[in-house]
Formats: sequence, C-alpha cells, structure tokens
Amino acid sequence: METALTRLVGVRHPIVQTGMGWVAGPRLVAATANAGALGILASATMPLDRLREAIREVASRTDAPFGVNLRADAADAGDRVRIMIEEGVRVASFALAPSPELIAELKDAGIVVIPSVGARRHAEKVAAWGADAVIVQGGEGGGHTGEVATTVLLPQVVDAVRIPVVAAGGFFDGRGLVAALAYGAAGVAMGTRFLLTSDSTVPNAVKERYLAATVKDVTVTRAVDGLPHRMLRTELVASLENSGRTRALFQAVRRAAGYRKLSGTSWRRLLEDGRSLKHGKDLTWSQVLLAANTPMLLKSAMVDGRTDLGVMASGQVAGVIDDLPSCVELVERIMKEAEEVRARLRPSP
Repeated sequence: METALTRLVGVRHPIVQTGMGWVAGPRLVAATANAGALGILASATMPLDRLREAIREVASRTDAPFGVNLRADAADAGDRVRIMIEEGVRVASFALAPSPELIAELKDAGIVVIPSVGARRHAEKVAAWGADAVIVQGGEGGGHTGEVATTVLLPQVVDAVRIPVVAAGGFFDGRGLVAALAYGAAGVAMGTRFLLTSDSTVPNAVKERYLAATVKDVTVTRAVDGLPHRMLRTELVASLENSGRTRALFQAVRRAAGYRKLSGTSWRRLLEDGRSLKHGKDLTWSQVLLAANTPMLLKSAMVDGRTDLGVMASGQVAGVIDDLPSCVELVERIMKEAEEVRARLRPSP
C-alpha cells in the first residue's frame, strides 16, 4: 500500500511504531522494520555512547529504514543529532517541536524530520519550519496527551498543512488504518499495539497487566508530573493522587536520585530539564522533579517489571487488545484487514 509516508521514508507499509521510552529498543525497532513498517528507536533515556551502540545494533539486524526519537529540548540534542547523521539514520522523530535550526541541520544531512504534535497550531508551526511530515496524536494516545479526540484533531491538521500527516491515538487494526486514510492521513502510528507484541522486551508480567486492562482501566492523571498523562491506573498512580505535598516531594526526590544514578545526569541537569517542563505551567517542585525523572518511573515497570513502583503509559486501545503477535504477524494482519475493508467499500461492478 503506497502512500505519501511510504514514499517519504522508504517503507513498504504506512505504519509507524512510535519511540516509547524503555520499550522501543533495538529488538523491537528492527523487528518492526523487517515487517515493512517504520520502527522508531527511543533515545531520550540513553547516554550518548549507548545511543550510537543501539543505532548500530538496529542496523545490524535490518537493512530497512528506521528512525530515532529524541527530545528537542535536551541539552545534548545537538550531540544526538550528530550521532544520527554519522550513523546514517533515515528518520528523526521528536516528541517536542525541534527548532528551525535543528530541522535545517537534519534535512541538510538527508534525514527526514517528523515531529509529533497534539494541536493544529503546532503542526502549522513545524510545517512552516520545514518538517517533512508530522505525527498527530489525539487524546486516546498513551503518555503525555491532549484533550481532543483523534477523529476531531486529525481532519483539522490534514486540512491545515501540505505535508504528510500520520495519525496516532486509538489505532490498532486495519479498520483504523483505512479510517485514517479516509481522513486524509498518510498512515498510522501505534505505541501500545507494538508494546504488546512478542518482539517487545517489556516483561511478560507487565504485558499481562496491559492485556487484563479494560478501557476503563486506562486513565489520564496529572499526579505524576503535573501534565495530562494517559496510563494504566496502578497502585503508584493512586498513591500519587492521594499524596499530600510533603509526601509527594519526598517520593519525587527519592526517585530523582535513582534516575540520576542510573543515567549519570547531574542534579543541575535534572533540575534544568524539570524547569523546561515547568515553563509556563503551574507545577509544584515535586511535580518538576517527577517530570524530570519520569523515565525512571517508566523503567521501573517497563524494564524491571515493578508495576507497583512504576508507571505504565498506555493508549486507550489497551482495553481492546488481547494478544501478543510478532511484529511481522501484526503488520501482515493489519494490512490484510485494511485490504479487506477497502474491498468491501468499493462499489460492485
């Protein structure tokens, strides 16, 4: 199925596996790429040397194009971009809008730039700055999310920009892909659906927690970092929502110390990252610390399997997913379903 997305990045199918922290590692990205979709490596939690190793590991597992996701506001964003250029990465994905200068540097090196946005005005901004495509995530999507549903946000963005638009938030099968194409999108991006595959390195106990969830078990909370965050409702989420300021600050400092030790990040850098998230937002300092070390909370669940101590970002689709296919099986199934839907929609001769 050829679309503007497949032509732009050189993949066979208009499907993107998003760059989920601690989840989208080399194994999942390579499996996605080998299935004919676009895999995105999550780099925000990786030190620079590990990022280079991870890119090379993906390249050793597949000859297909893949991308790297990074934070545009990270102090070392420039260093990460240089590694991507040196290692011949095909696509740069951003959770926050990259600057015009960063976009220009990547494009000059032949790297396709695809920021993720949650509002029409953000899509217009990055398109004007030279982004090659945009992923637009509606409120159904996991992690930090907005309030506007994909079915309302997607057509707004499609009508507003003249670059390929990839739809995210609420997609998990071939019917959704066809629906997105009908809205004018060039493909779909999925996080939770790829997390719940046999190629994902997330511990089985954590996957079982996702599979057991109903749609009502997926909530949006501000308790973790002060920003709307869609995730599974867990003991930790309930604890944070019920904590007073003193207890919340103690928990934030303790977790920040753990993340600092793991990542090698200084306290100064940790606070600078937190302040960048606090800018223009009414956040307490405990929320600033939690925002800065949210990766540690994700690691507790996604790597260590501690669902009691970590957060589990999740799209609402977790409530309708009940299996763990391989990436190849998943992509083939989605494309088969999409073709069947398109066939039913064609008028009879």
